[in-house]
Formats: sequence, C-alpha cells, structure tokens
Amino acid sequence: MCNQPHRHSIHCIVPPYMTDQLVRSSNPEIRDRALATLKISAAFRAERKFAQSFPSLMVYALSAEQGKNRLIYDARQTDNLMNTIVRKEGEPAGEDVAVNEAYDYSGDTYDFFEKLFQRNSLDDKGMTLISTVHVAESDYRGGYVSMSNAFWNGELMAYGDGDGIIFNRFTQSLDVVGHELTHGVQSFTSNLNYYGQPGALNEHFSDVFGILIRQWKKQESAATANWTIGSEVLVPAETRRGIRDMLNPGKAYVDDPDLGTDPQPGHMNNLYTGPYDNNGVHINSGIPNRVFALVATELGGNAWEVAGRIWYDTLLQLTSSSQFKDCARLTIQNAGSLFGEAEQKVVQNAWKTVGLTV
Repeated sequence: MCNQPHRHSIHCIVPPYMTDQLVRSSNPEIRDRALATLKISAAFRAERKFAQSFPSLMVYALSAEQGKNRLIYDARQTDNLMNTIVRKEGEPAGEDVAVNEAYDYSGDTYDFFEKLFQRNSLDDKGMTLISTVHVAESDYRGGYVSMSNAFWNGELMAYGDGDGIIFNRFTQSLDVVGHELTHGVQSFTSNLNYYGQPGALNEHFSDVFGILIRQWKKQESAATANWTIGSEVLVPAETRRGIRDMLNPGKAYVDDPDLGTDPQPGHMNNLYTGPYDNNGVHINSGIPNRVFALVATELGGNAWEVAGRIWYDTLLQLTSSSQFKDCARLTIQNAGSLFGEAEQKVVQNAWKTVGLTV
C-alpha cells in the first residue's frame, strides 16, 4: 500500500492514520472504501502496471528537454494508469474538469520551479509531467470505487475523485498537486529516505513547496495565506479544515466523527518514535512544518521569496539520511549566507520554538 519503505515508494497525500481512522467510521460506505484502500492496495497494483508499461512511457518522459511538457491519462474509474491519453502539451482544455485541473496545476508547478529557481521540471532536465485522473480502486465485491487519495509513484501523479462524503476530487487542490510533484523534485536532489526523521523531512518539503506554489499562484502574502494543506479536497465540516495545518500542527481536524483528531505534534517533546507510518513520516512532519510557517509569517511579505529560497537551497544540500538537526543547521546557515543576520535569527528562533537548538 502507500508509503512502503523503499526507494521508489508510493507517496500518498492522505496519510495512513486518516485511512485507519476511517475504517472505524459508523458510516458503512466510508468504512468499506477505507477497507478497500487498506486491504486491496490498488496503488501497488497500479505501480506494477506502470512498471510493465515503462518502456513506452519513456518516450514521453525523455521528450521534454526543451521545457514544459504535460501528458494526462484517464483511468476511467479503474486502477489502470495507462488507460487512455486525453490531453497532451499545447492541446486546448476540454469538458473534463479533472483533466483540466491536472494539466493546469502541473503546469503551475513547473512554472513555479522554473521561474523562481531556474529548475527545468522535476529532474532539472525537462522530465515530462505525467498525470492520471479518475483513478479507482478495487473493493471487496469485485467492483471499483473512486480512489480517495492522490499519489506520486516515482514516475507519475495519480488522482482519485474522492467519495463525496469525506473527500472531494483530488485534482482541485493546487497544493496537493504541488506537494506530490515535489516528491519528484526530492528524488532528484536530496532523495530523503522515506523512514523516520528523513521521511518526515521528505513530507515536510513537499508540504512547504505545495503551499508555496499555491501562495505564489494566488499571490497570497504569508500573513494572509491559509496554511492548511488540502483544504479543497475535504468536504466542508466544522470539525475539519484540511489534511494538515502547517502553522498549527494537530489542528487540521479536531473531534471529527469520521477522521478523529489530527495527531501531528508541533514540538520535539512530542516527537513520535514508534513504528507506525514508517516511523512517523506524516506525523512528525508537523514539527518542521511549524518552523517554516513561523519563519514565513515572522519575515512577512511573500513566503516564496525569502523563506522559500532558504528551504530550496537546503533541499539541495541535504542527504538521504538527514535528520531534523541537519535541516535546522542548514536552514540557519543558508538564511545568513543568502540574506543576513536578521533572517538568520528568525530561522534560529523558529527552531528553538519547536525545541531544537543547533
């Protein structure tokens, strides 16, 4: 299933603790869909199907060295990620909203990294941005249900349409698209191991750039921006605001009848150290997430200009086994070398706020 600990893990936006909670839902439809995700693990089958189709896809993956190149597939409510090509780079928008969103938002992600950091796609060599929409997963009855998730499998993005009860269509959130595609950027840079603190940093950097892409596209300042991840993919309710809250970890959803309460800590005193969630990759990402949000809001202005530059350079310098302390040290150093003592102090104080002094 999602997030197995190996180099080519499937990275899902909905963490396992949310799915596990949904298995306990009193709503049988929600419960059945969660069980399908856990027991059938359509994502793994989709990854195997992708591997079988890899030679033909390499034509597209290697064709974009000149610049932006997008390719959209329609799974047609199956787990076949290579079902039908429905839109290629330069073709006009059609009537399918999910296709248009996947195309537009992957383009926004490309533009963000190219314009701000002069990066040519995920691999910096023009890698084609491949997306598959309308992905479904098998249920225990032998049929298919729309996938309530989105994932990056090392080569492409896959999006489900949600259940309409807890989750909406996953293509409608720019920060979700940006988050998942940033996993691709990481695989060609620091390649952070998907386990423990390196894995939490992996999730953290995807949250950082996912939310920065949204703020940049909408021209939201750090002070006025919404710091929740995936708010658009959750069906609105008073008890839930998003999948994660970067500024206030543990507050994305509280006492929700189906999701429970967000388990993310915001301080090293509450660091999760057990085996669940690949030793806490989604859980513990709340700690560095809070650091970034604190830095961005303290500095003010546009978060992508100063805080984003510091974090991007740090991503390039980390190694696959880097820990929180390594990220803290590098962000503090980069703040000073890129901008100055004032910015460096802000970053240093933010790490101290979460209990990490370097």
